[in-house]
Amino acid sequence: MGTTRHRGRAAMDVSALLERAGSGDQDRALPALQHFIAENSQCFLFDMEGRDQRRRLGQVVLRLLEGDLQPACQLACLGCLRILTRDKSNLRPFSTRGSLETLSRHAGIDGIEERVGGLPDSDVMVEALKCLCNLVFNSSAAQEKCAESGMVLGICQRIKLYNTRKLAPDIRFFDCRLLFLLTALRLDIRKQLAYELRGVHLLTKVLEDTLVVQWDNSQEVAAGEEGGCPLACEQTNCAMEILKILFNITWDLNKRQVDEEDASAYRHLVAILRHCLLAPVEEEDQAEELHSHTVNLLGNLPLMCLDVLLMAQVQPSSAEYLGLNMDAVDSLLDFLNKKVERGHRLKETVIPALNLLTESARGHRETRKFLRMRVLPPLRDVQTRPEVGDTLRNKLVRLMTHPDTDVKHCAAELLFVLCKENVARFVKYTGYGNAAGLLAVRGLMGSCWSEGTYSEDEDTDTEEYKEAKANINPVTGRVEERSADPMVSMTEEQKESEAMKLFILFDKLARQKIFQPMSLAPDGKLVPLDEATHPLVEVRESESDSD
Repeated sequence: MGTTRHRGRAAMDVSALLERAGSGDQDRALPALQHFIAENSQCFLFDMEGRDQRRRLGQVVLRLLEGDLQPACQLACLGCLRILTRDKSNLRPFSTRGSLETLSRHAGIDGIEERVGGLPDSDVMVEALKCLCNLVFNSSAAQEKCAESGMVLGICQRIKLYNTRKLAPDIRFFDCRLLFLLTALRLDIRKQLAYELRGVHLLTKVLEDTLVVQWDNSQEVAAGEEGGCPLACEQTNCAMEILKILFNITWDLNKRQVDEEDASAYRHLVAILRHCLLAPVEEEDQAEELHSHTVNLLGNLPLMCLDVLLMAQVQPSSAEYLGLNMDAVDSLLDFLNKKVERGHRLKETVIPALNLLTESARGHRETRKFLRMRVLPPLRDVQTRPEVGDTLRNKLVRLMTHPDTDVKHCAAELLFVLCKENVARFVKYTGYGNAAGLLAVRGLMGSCWSEGTYSEDEDTDTEEYKEAKANINPVTGRVEERSADPMVSMTEEQKESEAMKLFILFDKLARQKIFQPMSLAPDGKLVPLDEATHPLVEVRESESDSD
Protein backbone atom coordinates (compact mmCIF):
# COMPACT_ATOMS: atom_id res chain seq x y z
CA MET A 1 0.00 0.00 0.00
CA GLY A 2 1.40 3.33 -1.04
CA THR A 3 4.65 1.82 -2.34
CA THR A 4 6.22 2.68 -5.66
CA ARG A 5 6.54 -0.29 -7.98
CA HIS A 6 10.00 -0.25 -9.54
CA ARG A 7 11.03 -2.26 -12.56
CA GLY A 8 13.71 -4.85 -11.82
CA ARG A 9 17.21 -4.39 -13.08
CA ALA A 10 17.98 -5.86 -16.47
CA ALA A 11 19.50 -9.05 -15.03
CA MET A 12 19.19 -8.16 -11.34
CA ASP A 13 22.90 -9.16 -11.14
CA VAL A 14 22.42 -12.37 -9.14
CA SER A 15 25.59 -14.16 -10.31
CA ALA A 16 27.43 -13.62 -7.05
CA LEU A 17 24.35 -14.58 -5.05
CA LEU A 18 23.98 -17.81 -7.06
CA GLU A 19 27.58 -18.70 -6.36
CA ARG A 20 27.33 -18.10 -2.61
CA ALA A 21 23.89 -19.66 -2.14
CA GLY A 22 24.87 -22.64 -4.28
CA SER A 23 27.76 -23.45 -1.95
CA GLY A 24 25.30 -24.39 0.79
CA ASP A 25 27.28 -22.36 3.34
CA GLN A 26 24.81 -20.35 5.46
CA ASP A 27 27.44 -17.86 6.57
CA ARG A 28 28.35 -17.03 2.97
CA ALA A 29 24.78 -17.06 1.63
CA LEU A 30 23.14 -14.92 4.34
CA PRO A 31 24.78 -11.53 3.57
CA ALA A 32 24.20 -11.97 -0.16
CA LEU A 33 20.52 -12.85 0.36
CA GLN A 34 20.01 -9.89 2.68
CA HIS A 35 21.65 -7.56 0.13
CA PHE A 36 19.40 -8.95 -2.63
CA ILE A 37 16.29 -8.33 -0.50
CA ALA A 38 17.34 -4.77 0.38
CA GLU A 39 18.01 -3.95 -3.29
CA ASN A 40 14.79 -5.44 -4.66
CA SER A 41 12.19 -5.11 -1.89
CA GLN A 42 10.13 -2.69 -4.01
CA CYS A 43 10.54 -4.59 -7.28
CA PHE A 44 7.22 -5.74 -8.76
CA LEU A 45 8.04 -5.68 -12.49
CA PHE A 46 10.72 -7.86 -14.02
CA ASP A 47 12.76 -7.80 -17.23
CA MET A 48 12.75 -10.92 -19.39
CA GLU A 49 16.53 -10.95 -19.88
CA GLY A 50 17.16 -11.94 -16.25
CA ARG A 51 14.52 -14.64 -16.19
CA ASP A 52 16.89 -17.63 -16.37
CA GLN A 53 19.03 -16.32 -13.54
CA ARG A 54 15.96 -15.71 -11.37
CA ARG A 55 14.74 -19.24 -12.06
CA ARG A 56 18.11 -20.73 -11.07
CA LEU A 57 18.20 -18.52 -7.99
CA GLY A 58 14.77 -19.76 -6.92
CA GLN A 59 15.83 -23.39 -7.30
CA VAL A 60 19.03 -22.80 -5.29
CA VAL A 61 17.16 -21.02 -2.48
CA LEU A 62 14.55 -23.79 -2.31
CA ARG A 63 17.33 -26.37 -1.94
CA LEU A 64 18.80 -24.30 0.88
CA LEU A 65 15.41 -24.22 2.66
CA GLU A 66 15.20 -28.00 2.59
CA GLY A 67 18.28 -28.17 4.84
CA ASP A 68 18.76 -27.36 8.50
CA LEU A 69 19.14 -23.57 8.57
CA GLN A 70 19.30 -21.00 11.30
CA PRO A 71 16.14 -18.80 11.59
CA ALA A 72 18.00 -15.77 10.18
CA CYS A 73 19.00 -17.69 7.06
CA GLN A 74 15.49 -19.19 6.71
CA LEU A 75 14.06 -15.70 6.90
CA ALA A 76 16.45 -14.41 4.25
CA CYS A 77 15.71 -17.32 1.91
CA LEU A 78 11.96 -16.81 2.25
CA GLY A 79 12.34 -13.05 1.80
CA CYS A 80 14.18 -13.74 -1.46
CA LEU A 81 11.42 -16.14 -2.59
CA ARG A 82 8.76 -13.59 -1.68
CA ILE A 83 10.30 -11.20 -4.23
CA LEU A 84 10.81 -13.91 -6.88
CA THR A 85 7.20 -15.16 -6.59
CA ARG A 86 5.96 -11.76 -7.76
CA ASP A 87 7.24 -12.60 -11.25
CA LYS A 88 4.21 -14.20 -12.92
CA SER A 89 6.28 -15.43 -15.86
CA ASN A 90 8.67 -17.45 -13.71
CA LEU A 91 6.59 -19.42 -11.20
CA ARG A 92 7.15 -22.99 -12.40
CA PRO A 93 10.03 -23.77 -9.97
CA PHE A 94 7.89 -22.70 -7.02
CA SER A 95 4.63 -24.39 -8.07
CA THR A 96 5.76 -28.01 -7.71
CA ARG A 97 4.43 -30.24 -4.96
CA GLY A 98 7.85 -30.36 -3.28
CA SER A 99 8.26 -26.57 -3.28
CA LEU A 100 4.79 -26.03 -1.82
CA GLU A 101 5.40 -28.67 0.86
CA THR A 102 8.63 -26.90 1.83
CA LEU A 103 6.85 -23.55 2.10
CA SER A 104 3.93 -25.11 4.02
CA ARG A 105 6.37 -26.64 6.50
CA HIS A 106 8.04 -23.29 7.14
CA ALA A 107 4.58 -21.66 7.41
CA GLY A 108 3.56 -24.24 10.02
CA ILE A 109 0.44 -25.37 8.11
CA ASP A 110 1.61 -28.80 6.95
CA GLY A 111 -0.61 -30.46 9.54
CA ILE A 112 2.32 -31.92 11.50
CA GLU A 113 1.80 -30.88 15.11
CA GLU A 114 4.80 -32.62 16.68
CA ARG A 115 8.06 -31.61 15.06
CA VAL A 116 11.57 -31.30 16.43
CA GLY A 117 12.00 -27.83 17.90
CA GLY A 118 8.24 -27.06 17.72
CA LEU A 119 6.79 -24.43 15.37
CA PRO A 120 9.06 -22.32 13.15
CA ASP A 121 10.02 -18.79 14.17
CA SER A 122 7.11 -16.32 13.88
CA ASP A 123 8.85 -14.12 11.31
CA VAL A 124 9.73 -17.21 9.27
CA MET A 125 6.10 -18.35 9.26
CA VAL A 126 4.92 -14.91 8.11
CA GLU A 127 7.43 -14.83 5.23
CA ALA A 128 6.45 -18.35 4.15
CA LEU A 129 2.76 -17.41 4.21
CA LYS A 130 3.48 -14.36 2.06
CA CYS A 131 5.24 -16.58 -0.48
CA LEU A 132 2.25 -18.94 -0.56
CA CYS A 133 -0.14 -16.02 -1.01
CA ASN A 134 1.88 -14.79 -3.99
CA LEU A 135 1.93 -18.25 -5.56
CA VAL A 136 -1.79 -18.94 -5.06
CA PHE A 137 -2.68 -15.52 -6.43
CA ASN A 138 -0.41 -15.72 -9.48
CA SER A 139 -0.30 -19.41 -10.44
CA SER A 140 -3.18 -21.71 -11.38
CA ALA A 141 -0.77 -24.66 -11.09
CA ALA A 142 -0.02 -23.70 -7.48
CA GLN A 143 -3.74 -23.39 -6.76
CA GLU A 144 -4.32 -26.92 -8.05
CA LYS A 145 -1.43 -28.38 -6.06
CA CYS A 146 -2.66 -26.64 -2.89
CA ALA A 147 -6.12 -28.14 -3.40
CA GLU A 148 -4.65 -31.62 -3.91
CA SER A 149 -2.41 -31.37 -0.86
CA GLY A 150 -5.25 -30.40 1.48
CA MET A 151 -3.62 -27.15 2.53
CA VAL A 152 -6.97 -25.77 3.66
CA LEU A 153 -7.13 -28.51 6.30
CA GLY A 154 -3.75 -27.47 7.72
CA ILE A 155 -4.85 -23.82 7.91
CA CYS A 156 -8.10 -24.76 9.66
CA GLN A 157 -6.26 -26.94 12.17
CA ARG A 158 -4.15 -23.95 13.18
CA ILE A 159 -7.16 -21.62 13.25
CA LYS A 160 -8.83 -23.94 15.77
CA LEU A 161 -5.83 -23.52 18.07
CA TYR A 162 -5.71 -19.72 18.04
CA ASN A 163 -7.08 -19.51 21.58
CA THR A 164 -4.53 -21.97 22.98
CA ARG A 165 -1.48 -20.60 21.16
CA LYS A 166 -0.17 -17.09 21.29
CA LEU A 167 0.49 -16.46 17.63
CA ALA A 168 1.57 -13.08 16.25
CA PRO A 169 -1.24 -11.00 14.70
CA ASP A 170 0.55 -11.12 11.32
CA ILE A 171 0.36 -14.92 11.31
CA ARG A 172 -3.40 -14.81 11.88
CA PHE A 173 -3.78 -12.18 9.17
CA PHE A 174 -1.83 -14.10 6.52
CA ASP A 175 -3.51 -17.39 7.49
CA CYS A 176 -6.80 -15.71 6.69
CA ARG A 177 -5.43 -14.00 3.58
CA LEU A 178 -4.23 -17.35 2.19
CA LEU A 179 -7.55 -19.00 3.03
CA PHE A 180 -9.41 -16.15 1.32
CA LEU A 181 -7.36 -16.54 -1.86
CA LEU A 182 -7.89 -20.30 -1.92
CA THR A 183 -11.66 -19.99 -1.49
CA ALA A 184 -11.90 -17.15 -4.00
CA LEU A 185 -9.99 -19.00 -6.73
CA ARG A 186 -11.01 -22.65 -6.16
CA LEU A 187 -14.64 -23.72 -6.05
CA ASP A 188 -13.72 -27.15 -4.66
CA ILE A 189 -11.88 -25.58 -1.70
CA ARG A 190 -14.81 -23.23 -1.14
CA LYS A 191 -17.20 -26.19 -0.88
CA GLN A 192 -14.78 -28.19 1.27
CA LEU A 193 -14.50 -25.38 3.79
CA ALA A 194 -18.23 -24.69 3.77
CA TYR A 195 -19.49 -28.26 4.13
CA GLU A 196 -16.78 -30.66 5.32
CA LEU A 197 -14.95 -28.29 7.66
CA ARG A 198 -18.01 -26.35 8.90
CA GLY A 199 -16.36 -23.11 7.91
CA VAL A 200 -19.17 -20.79 9.00
CA HIS A 201 -19.03 -22.01 12.61
CA LEU A 202 -15.22 -22.02 12.65
CA LEU A 203 -14.78 -18.56 11.15
CA THR A 204 -17.61 -17.01 13.16
CA LYS A 205 -15.74 -18.02 16.31
CA VAL A 206 -12.48 -16.59 14.95
CA LEU A 207 -14.25 -13.33 14.01
CA GLU A 208 -15.77 -13.11 17.48
CA ASP A 209 -12.38 -13.64 19.11
CA THR A 210 -10.66 -11.18 16.77
CA LEU A 211 -13.13 -8.43 17.64
CA VAL A 212 -13.08 -9.44 21.36
CA VAL A 213 -16.87 -9.38 21.46
CA GLN A 214 -18.57 -9.47 24.86
CA TRP A 215 -22.19 -10.67 24.99
CA ASP A 216 -25.30 -9.74 26.95
CA ASN A 217 -27.00 -12.80 25.44
CA SER A 218 -26.50 -15.08 22.43
CA GLN A 219 -27.78 -12.46 19.99
CA GLU A 220 -26.80 -9.13 21.52
CA VAL A 221 -23.40 -7.59 22.09
CA ALA A 222 -22.96 -6.15 25.58
CA ALA A 223 -24.22 -2.60 25.98
CA GLY A 224 -21.40 -0.12 25.57
CA GLU A 225 -19.33 -2.34 23.27
CA GLU A 226 -20.24 -0.28 20.19
CA GLY A 227 -19.14 2.90 21.89
CA GLY A 228 -16.06 1.43 23.53
CA CYS A 229 -12.43 1.48 22.46
CA PRO A 230 -11.97 1.69 18.68
CA LEU A 231 -10.91 -1.44 16.84
CA ALA A 232 -7.15 -1.42 16.25
CA CYS A 233 -5.80 -1.59 12.69
CA GLU A 234 -4.58 -5.18 13.06
CA GLN A 235 -7.96 -6.27 14.45
CA THR A 236 -9.83 -4.61 11.61
CA ASN A 237 -7.53 -6.01 8.92
CA CYS A 238 -7.90 -9.56 10.21
CA ALA A 239 -11.67 -9.16 10.60
CA MET A 240 -12.00 -8.03 6.99
CA GLU A 241 -10.14 -11.10 5.72
CA ILE A 242 -12.47 -13.32 7.76
CA LEU A 243 -15.52 -11.52 6.37
CA LYS A 244 -14.25 -12.08 2.83
CA ILE A 245 -13.79 -15.81 3.48
CA LEU A 246 -17.30 -16.05 4.96
CA PHE A 247 -18.65 -14.26 1.89
CA ASN A 248 -16.98 -16.82 -0.38
CA ILE A 249 -18.37 -19.86 1.45
CA THR A 250 -21.92 -18.45 1.79
CA TRP A 251 -22.23 -17.26 -1.83
CA ASP A 252 -24.87 -19.94 -2.62
CA LEU A 253 -26.56 -19.91 0.78
CA ASN A 254 -29.89 -18.71 -0.59
CA LYS A 255 -30.03 -21.86 -2.71
CA ARG A 256 -29.56 -24.18 0.27
CA GLN A 257 -32.02 -25.53 2.81
CA VAL A 258 -31.31 -23.94 6.20
CA ASP A 259 -32.16 -26.10 9.20
CA GLU A 260 -32.79 -24.86 12.73
CA GLU A 261 -29.19 -25.41 13.86
CA ASP A 262 -27.78 -23.50 10.88
CA ALA A 263 -30.30 -20.70 11.34
CA SER A 264 -29.17 -20.29 14.95
CA ALA A 265 -25.53 -20.07 13.80
CA TYR A 266 -26.40 -17.47 11.16
CA ARG A 267 -28.31 -15.38 13.71
CA HIS A 268 -25.25 -15.42 15.95
CA LEU A 269 -23.14 -14.31 12.98
CA VAL A 270 -25.60 -11.50 12.18
CA ALA A 271 -25.26 -10.24 15.76
CA ILE A 272 -21.48 -10.03 15.26
CA LEU A 273 -21.98 -8.28 11.92
CA ARG A 274 -24.21 -5.75 13.66
CA HIS A 275 -21.26 -5.07 15.95
CA CYS A 276 -19.05 -4.61 12.85
CA LEU A 277 -21.46 -1.93 11.59
CA LEU A 278 -21.54 -0.01 14.85
CA ALA A 279 -18.16 -0.47 16.53
CA PRO A 280 -15.75 2.50 16.24
CA VAL A 281 -12.63 1.95 14.13
CA GLU A 282 -9.33 3.79 14.46
CA GLU A 283 -8.99 4.59 10.72
CA GLU A 284 -11.92 6.06 8.79
CA ASP A 285 -10.92 4.35 5.53
CA GLN A 286 -10.76 1.05 7.35
CA ALA A 287 -14.20 1.66 8.83
CA GLU A 288 -15.75 2.08 5.38
CA GLU A 289 -14.00 -1.00 4.06
CA LEU A 290 -15.13 -3.03 7.08
CA HIS A 291 -18.71 -1.86 6.54
CA SER A 292 -18.49 -2.73 2.86
CA HIS A 293 -17.45 -6.33 3.56
CA THR A 294 -20.11 -6.56 6.28
CA VAL A 295 -22.83 -5.43 3.88
CA ASN A 296 -21.66 -7.93 1.25
CA LEU A 297 -21.85 -10.80 3.73
CA LEU A 298 -25.23 -9.75 5.15
CA GLY A 299 -26.60 -9.93 1.60
CA ASN A 300 -25.70 -13.65 1.47
CA LEU A 301 -27.40 -14.63 4.72
CA PRO A 302 -31.00 -15.86 5.00
CA LEU A 303 -33.49 -13.00 5.23
CA MET A 304 -35.22 -14.59 8.22
CA CYS A 305 -31.99 -14.23 10.23
CA LEU A 306 -31.59 -10.51 9.62
CA ASP A 307 -34.20 -9.59 12.24
CA VAL A 308 -31.33 -9.89 14.75
CA LEU A 309 -30.20 -6.48 13.47
CA LEU A 310 -33.22 -5.01 15.28
CA MET A 311 -33.09 -7.04 18.50
CA ALA A 312 -30.62 -4.99 20.53
CA GLN A 313 -31.82 -3.11 23.58
CA VAL A 314 -32.82 0.49 22.91
CA GLN A 315 -30.24 2.84 24.41
CA PRO A 316 -30.69 6.58 25.10
CA SER A 317 -28.59 7.38 22.03
CA SER A 318 -30.27 4.80 19.80
CA ALA A 319 -32.25 5.49 16.63
CA GLU A 320 -35.55 4.13 17.92
CA TYR A 321 -38.64 3.33 15.87
CA LEU A 322 -41.73 1.44 17.01
CA GLY A 323 -39.82 0.42 20.13
CA LEU A 324 -36.99 -1.21 18.13
CA ASN A 325 -33.31 -0.31 17.97
CA MET A 326 -32.66 0.87 14.41
CA ASP A 327 -28.97 1.75 14.83
CA ALA A 328 -27.84 -0.97 12.40
CA VAL A 329 -30.33 0.08 9.72
CA ASP A 330 -29.36 3.71 10.26
CA SER A 331 -25.71 2.73 9.80
CA LEU A 332 -26.57 0.96 6.52
CA LEU A 333 -28.32 4.10 5.29
CA ASP A 334 -25.34 6.21 6.20
CA PHE A 335 -23.02 3.80 4.38
CA LEU A 336 -25.26 3.90 1.28
CA ASN A 337 -25.43 7.68 1.34
CA LYS A 338 -21.63 8.01 1.44
CA LYS A 339 -21.09 5.56 -1.41
CA VAL A 340 -23.73 7.18 -3.63
CA GLU A 341 -22.29 10.59 -2.87
CA ARG A 342 -18.83 9.54 -4.03
CA GLY A 343 -20.17 7.93 -7.19
CA HIS A 344 -17.10 5.68 -7.50
CA ARG A 345 -17.48 2.02 -8.51
CA LEU A 346 -21.21 2.13 -7.86
CA LYS A 347 -21.83 -1.40 -9.11
CA GLU A 348 -19.42 -2.94 -6.60
CA THR A 349 -20.18 -0.69 -3.63
CA VAL A 350 -23.78 0.49 -3.93
CA ILE A 351 -25.66 -2.49 -5.38
CA PRO A 352 -25.02 -4.80 -2.36
CA ALA A 353 -26.29 -2.11 0.03
CA LEU A 354 -29.35 -1.40 -2.14
CA ASN A 355 -30.22 -5.09 -2.39
CA LEU A 356 -29.76 -5.65 1.34
CA LEU A 357 -32.01 -2.72 2.25
CA THR A 358 -34.60 -3.75 -0.35
CA GLU A 359 -34.86 -7.32 0.89
CA SER A 360 -34.87 -6.19 4.54
CA ALA A 361 -37.66 -3.71 3.81
CA ARG A 362 -39.63 -6.32 1.91
CA GLY A 363 -39.27 -8.89 4.68
CA HIS A 364 -39.61 -6.72 7.79
CA ARG A 365 -42.46 -4.23 8.11
CA GLU A 366 -40.72 -2.19 10.81
CA THR A 367 -37.57 -1.85 8.72
CA ARG A 368 -39.58 -0.72 5.70
CA LYS A 369 -41.48 1.92 7.65
CA PHE A 370 -38.27 3.25 9.24
CA LEU A 371 -36.54 3.41 5.85
CA ARG A 372 -39.54 5.12 4.29
CA MET A 373 -39.49 7.72 7.05
CA ARG A 374 -35.77 8.39 6.41
CA VAL A 375 -35.66 8.10 2.62
CA LEU A 376 -39.18 9.18 1.60
CA PRO A 377 -40.47 11.58 4.26
CA PRO A 378 -43.81 13.32 3.65
CA LEU A 379 -43.50 15.33 0.44
CA ARG A 380 -43.53 19.09 1.00
CA ASP A 381 -41.27 20.50 -1.72
CA VAL A 382 -43.33 20.25 -4.90
CA GLN A 383 -41.44 22.95 -6.80
CA THR A 384 -38.24 20.93 -7.37
CA ARG A 385 -37.75 17.93 -9.61
CA PRO A 386 -37.31 14.67 -7.61
CA GLU A 387 -33.77 14.13 -8.92
CA VAL A 388 -32.57 17.60 -7.91
CA GLY A 389 -31.18 18.05 -4.39
CA ASP A 390 -28.89 16.54 -1.78
CA THR A 391 -31.26 14.24 0.10
CA LEU A 392 -30.90 10.48 -0.21
CA ARG A 393 -34.21 10.39 -2.07
CA ASN A 394 -32.82 12.82 -4.67
CA LYS A 395 -29.65 10.77 -5.05
CA LEU A 396 -31.56 7.50 -5.47
CA VAL A 397 -33.88 9.03 -8.06
CA ARG A 398 -30.81 10.20 -9.99
CA LEU A 399 -29.54 6.62 -9.94
CA MET A 400 -32.79 5.50 -11.58
CA THR A 401 -31.48 6.92 -14.87
CA HIS A 402 -27.90 5.71 -14.40
CA PRO A 403 -26.25 4.22 -17.53
CA ASP A 404 -25.60 0.94 -15.69
CA THR A 405 -28.80 -1.12 -15.91
CA ASP A 406 -28.15 -3.02 -12.67
CA VAL A 407 -27.56 0.17 -10.68
CA LYS A 408 -30.69 1.91 -11.91
CA HIS A 409 -32.84 -1.20 -11.44
CA CYS A 410 -31.66 -1.72 -7.83
CA ALA A 411 -32.22 1.95 -6.93
CA ALA A 412 -35.72 1.91 -8.44
CA GLU A 413 -36.55 -1.38 -6.72
CA LEU A 414 -35.68 -0.01 -3.27
CA LEU A 415 -37.84 3.08 -3.75
CA PHE A 416 -40.70 0.95 -5.14
CA VAL A 417 -40.61 -1.34 -2.10
CA LEU A 418 -40.53 1.66 0.24
CA CYS A 419 -43.66 2.88 -1.53
CA LYS A 420 -45.23 -0.47 -0.58
CA GLU A 421 -45.19 -1.29 -4.31
CA ASN A 422 -47.94 1.27 -4.84
CA VAL A 423 -47.56 2.64 -8.38
CA ALA A 424 -49.27 5.98 -7.74
CA ARG A 425 -47.09 6.73 -4.74
CA PHE A 426 -43.97 5.61 -6.59
CA VAL A 427 -44.72 8.02 -9.44
CA LYS A 428 -45.51 10.73 -6.91
CA TYR A 429 -42.05 10.51 -5.31
CA THR A 430 -39.96 9.89 -8.43
CA GLY A 431 -41.84 11.36 -11.38
CA TYR A 432 -43.23 9.23 -14.19
CA GLY A 433 -40.21 9.90 -16.41
CA ASN A 434 -37.88 8.32 -13.84
CA ALA A 435 -40.30 5.55 -12.88
CA ALA A 436 -41.12 4.41 -16.44
CA GLY A 437 -38.22 1.94 -16.66
CA LEU A 438 -39.23 -0.15 -13.64
CA LEU A 439 -42.92 0.09 -14.46
CA ALA A 440 -42.30 -1.16 -17.99
CA VAL A 441 -40.24 -4.11 -16.76
CA ARG A 442 -42.91 -5.06 -14.22
CA GLY A 443 -45.81 -4.59 -16.62
CA LEU A 444 -47.34 -1.78 -14.59
CA MET A 445 -47.52 0.92 -17.26
CA GLY A 446 -51.28 0.58 -17.48
CA SER A 447 -51.80 1.25 -13.77
CA CYS A 448 -49.65 4.36 -13.58
CA TRP A 449 -52.46 6.79 -12.99
CA SER A 450 -54.58 4.83 -10.54
CA GLU A 451 -54.53 6.39 -7.10
CA GLY A 452 -54.27 3.14 -5.16
CA THR A 453 -55.29 2.67 -1.54
CA TYR A 454 -53.22 2.51 1.63
CA SER A 455 -53.82 2.67 5.35
CA GLU A 456 -54.08 5.91 7.28
CA ASP A 457 -50.69 5.47 8.90
CA GLU A 458 -49.16 5.01 5.43
CA ASP A 459 -50.73 8.22 4.05
CA THR A 460 -47.93 10.69 3.31
CA ASP A 461 -49.90 13.45 1.58
CA THR A 462 -49.02 16.75 3.26
CA GLU A 463 -51.15 19.89 3.04
CA GLU A 464 -48.57 21.43 0.69
CA TYR A 465 -48.82 18.43 -1.63
CA LYS A 466 -52.63 18.36 -1.59
CA GLU A 467 -52.84 22.06 -2.48
CA ALA A 468 -50.42 21.74 -5.39
CA LYS A 469 -51.48 18.28 -6.59
CA ALA A 470 -53.66 19.52 -9.44
CA ASN A 471 -50.74 21.52 -10.90
CA ILE A 472 -48.04 18.86 -10.57
CA ASN A 473 -46.72 17.51 -13.84
CA PRO A 474 -46.68 13.73 -13.23
CA VAL A 475 -43.86 13.21 -15.74
CA THR A 476 -41.40 15.55 -14.02
CA GLY A 477 -42.88 15.21 -10.52
CA ARG A 478 -43.08 18.93 -9.77
CA VAL A 479 -45.34 21.95 -10.18
CA GLU A 480 -44.88 23.58 -13.57
CA GLU A 481 -46.52 26.59 -15.14
CA ARG A 482 -48.88 25.71 -17.91
CA SER A 483 -47.31 26.71 -21.20
CA ALA A 484 -49.33 28.26 -24.01
CA ASP A 485 -50.78 25.80 -26.50
CA PRO A 486 -48.70 26.24 -29.68
CA MET A 487 -51.52 24.85 -31.80
CA VAL A 488 -54.13 27.45 -30.84
CA SER A 489 -53.35 29.75 -33.75
CA MET A 490 -52.84 26.94 -36.29
CA THR A 491 -55.34 25.96 -38.96
CA GLU A 492 -56.48 22.35 -39.36
CA GLU A 493 -54.30 22.01 -42.47
CA GLN A 494 -51.23 23.19 -40.56
CA LYS A 495 -51.95 20.76 -37.73
CA GLU A 496 -52.24 17.89 -40.20
CA SER A 497 -48.99 18.95 -41.85
CA GLU A 498 -47.10 19.01 -38.53
CA ALA A 499 -48.55 15.65 -37.58
CA MET A 500 -47.41 14.18 -40.91
CA LYS A 501 -43.87 15.55 -40.42
CA LEU A 502 -43.73 13.95 -37.00
CA PHE A 503 -45.02 10.66 -38.37
CA ILE A 504 -42.44 10.68 -41.18
CA LEU A 505 -39.66 11.34 -38.69
CA PHE A 506 -40.74 8.45 -36.45
CA ASP A 507 -41.16 6.16 -39.43
CA LYS A 508 -37.68 6.98 -40.70
CA LEU A 509 -36.07 6.34 -37.29
CA ALA A 510 -37.95 3.03 -36.98
CA ARG A 511 -36.87 1.86 -40.46
CA GLN A 512 -33.25 2.70 -39.65
CA LYS A 513 -33.64 0.65 -36.45
CA ILE A 514 -32.59 3.61 -34.31
CA PHE A 515 -35.49 2.73 -32.06
CA GLN A 516 -38.32 0.21 -32.12
CA PRO A 517 -41.96 1.28 -31.88
CA MET A 518 -43.65 -0.38 -28.90
CA SER A 519 -47.23 -0.93 -27.84
CA LEU A 520 -48.78 -1.54 -24.44
CA ALA A 521 -49.98 -5.15 -24.22
CA PRO A 522 -53.05 -6.19 -22.22
CA ASP A 523 -50.76 -7.42 -19.39
CA GLY A 524 -49.29 -3.91 -19.06
CA LYS A 525 -45.92 -4.73 -20.60
CA LEU A 526 -44.39 -3.04 -23.63
CA VAL A 527 -44.17 -5.24 -26.73
CA PRO A 528 -42.94 -4.51 -30.30
CA LEU A 529 -45.63 -2.85 -32.40
CA ASP A 530 -47.18 -5.36 -34.80
CA GLU A 531 -46.94 -3.83 -38.25
CA ALA A 532 -49.61 -6.18 -39.52
CA THR A 533 -52.06 -4.93 -36.93
CA HIS A 534 -50.88 -1.32 -37.07
CA PRO A 535 -49.78 -0.78 -40.69
CA LEU A 536 -47.53 2.16 -41.33
CA VAL A 537 -48.63 4.62 -43.93
CA GLU A 538 -46.34 4.45 -46.91
CA VAL A 539 -44.87 7.88 -47.37
CA ARG A 540 -42.48 8.75 -50.14
CA GLU A 541 -39.10 10.02 -48.95
CA SER A 542 -39.53 13.13 -51.09
CA GLU A 543 -42.56 14.14 -49.05
CA SER A 544 -40.44 14.65 -45.95
CA ASP A 545 -39.50 18.14 -47.15
CA SER A 546 -42.95 19.03 -48.42
CA ASP A 547 -45.18 21.61 -46.81
